[in-house]
Amino acid sequence: MARPSVRVLVIPGLHGSGPAHWQTWLQSRLPGAVRVEQDDWDHAHLEAWSARIGEVLDEAPDAPHVAVAHSFGCLALAHCLGQRRHQPRRDDRPAGVQGALLVAPAEPERFHIAHRLPHHGLDVPAMVFASETDPWMTLTSARRWAAVWGANILNLGDVGHINAEAGFGPLPRALHLTQAFIQRIESSRRMSRVDLAELSFAI
Repeated sequence: MARPSVRVLVIPGLHGSGPAHWQTWLQSRLPGAVRVEQDDWDHAHLEAWSARIGEVLDEAPDAPHVAVAHSFGCLALAHCLGQRRHQPRRDDRPAGVQGALLVAPAEPERFHIAHRLPHHGLDVPAMVFASETDPWMTLTSARRWAAVWGANILNLGDVGHINAEAGFGPLPRALHLTQAFIQRIESSRRMSRVDLAELSFAI
């Protein structure tokens, strides 16, 4: 039976991501990408947002996912990954989130939820895109949370909150990294299907 394709999850922050937002631009360039829709975009409820991400993941339980989150969506994703950390997973059918891009995370202390977020690695390859002038999280804090979550970090410089208001319709680096995650997952899956005899012959 054919394995399901890698599924991209677009996870917006407060108030969602409108038509001019880079997440909308990215989604339009990735056929099959799925946006996580919250019941209430105007109130940041960590557990509810996290649970909704889990529900969307469970719509395709056998598919590997790449999650692309922004702002409070990053915190909801981190919480969701922490909650699902110990769920059993069959080695021959990798599923769930296999790569995560966290763009301009919101400062957990602003929502009094730092203690409810994971304080350990997220157990998935992850990258944080941060800004030197983000009003929602300082670069120092972004570096600290990236280290806590075992994520790499890229400082984009003086770019505000990396949203439409800061001029980010297109965000090519986000698209390129998402595609790189997809390619890495697909390559790993191809290798897992190669017969050992074929590998011996190739060597």
